[in-house]
Amino acid sequence: MTRTSFDKARKAIAKKKGPVEALHQYSRDSKRLHRAQVRDVRLEKLAATRRKTDRPHVERATYFQEAVRQNEGKPLDSQTIHELIKGFVHQYDEELAELKQARRPGRPPSTREDLLKVKITSLEKEYKNGFLLPVIDDETNVTMFERWDGNWAFLTQMKWVRISEEGKVQPSSFPPKGEH
Repeated sequence: MTRTSFDKARKAIAKKKGPVEALHQYSRDSKRLHRAQVRDVRLEKLAATRRKTDRPHVERATYFQEAVRQNEGKPLDSQTIHELIKGFVHQYDEELAELKQARRPGRPPSTREDLLKVKITSLEKEYKNGFLLPVIDDETNVTMFERWDGNWAFLTQMKWVRISEEGKVQPSSFPPKGEH
C-alpha cells in the first residue's frame, strides 16, 4: 500500500515532536497535517473520476479480450469481428425491452431506460462512423491483448483501430482524443 502524504507528514512530525495528538489546534504542524489530509482527499477524488471515465474503455477491452480467449488466443477474421461489435453495440437491447415491458401504459420512461437508449444510440453511431477496438486480427497484438490484466497503462501499448459498419478500417490511437 502506498503511503499518503498525511501519513508521511504525521511520521515526520512525530519524529520531531513526539505524539501527534499533543499538537495545538492552530500550530504549524497541525496546519501541515490538515493540508496533507486535504491533498489526499483531492487526489482520491481525481483518481475516482479518472476511473469512472476510463471504465467504458476497460469494459470494451474486457469484452473483446473474452472473445479472443474463447477463440484460444488466435486472431479473429473480419466477419467475426463485425459480429462481436454488433453484439457489443446491442448488449443492452434485452434490458431495454424488459424495462419497456415492465412500464405501465401511459407512464414516462424511467431514467435507466433513457440512459440505455442514449447508450445504444451512441454505440450505433460510433459503429457507423468507426468503432474503436484493439487490433484482434494480428497475431502479435492478440497475444499481447490476451495477457492484459485490466491495467489501463497496458492498453496504451497495444494497437487500436476504428472499424466502420461498411468495413473500413483506420488505425487509431488510445486513449481516444475525442468522439469520432
